[in-house]
Amino acid sequence: MKILAVVGTKNTGKTTLVTMLVQELVKRGHQVGTIKHTHHDFDLEGKDTWKHREAGARMVVGSGESTFFLINESIELDKILKSIKNLEDLDYVIIEGFKHVDYPKISTTGDEDDFTVTSVDVFKMDPEDIIPLADLVEERSYGLIPGSDCGECGFDSCLDMAKAIIRGEAVEEKCKMKKFQEVELFIDDVGIPLNPFVQDFIKKSIEGMVSSLKMDEAQKSPGKIELTIRNVED
Repeated sequence: MKILAVVGTKNTGKTTLVTMLVQELVKRGHQVGTIKHTHHDFDLEGKDTWKHREAGARMVVGSGESTFFLINESIELDKILKSIKNLEDLDYVIIEGFKHVDYPKISTTGDEDDFTVTSVDVFKMDPEDIIPLADLVEERSYGLIPGSDCGECGFDSCLDMAKAIIRGEAVEEKCKMKKFQEVELFIDDVGIPLNPFVQDFIKKSIEGMVSSLKMDEAQKSPGKIELTIRNVED
């Protein structure tokens, strides 16, 4: 799952650009998700879900032809991205806003930093101009940053490699942590980087223990194993 942010000030065409990118990437056969940063509440006063929250519910889920979650707190972007990755098998997530994130960005105002892929004036774009922009998204975007700073890729840190990808001087496949990511470890919702040896050790140990359990035939060849350990005080 690769990530890109469209950033800029108000009324500079961010939503228009996000819509155009989503349409082009979907046309190319990709599964795409989006995240929008806003300073406003998504719920509407007087609606049933609003009444649930006003009554004190910390989380409200609306379920029908579509499903939405309302949580009475702000959640860090990386936590949202990890949740999306676990919920849906997406190729790309396009973010509108979050201008200070360490992910590739397209700026609609000309303001740039080390993570800016390019800047565009949305109001001067022709419809066909989205094609080279989508090419850049495919070539220069990357997924969740491991944060291990293992140096196996040849760079001093994960962020240094990320900046090199944005400049077109590296590819995400050079990341050894992503190349061998069969096991993911989270402690109190914080991802812990694991090198290939540790991943292989944990994987084989858990698979060995699970194989000794009584289970249905279909469960003997699982596509995914999830294990949660809760430290409960006596």
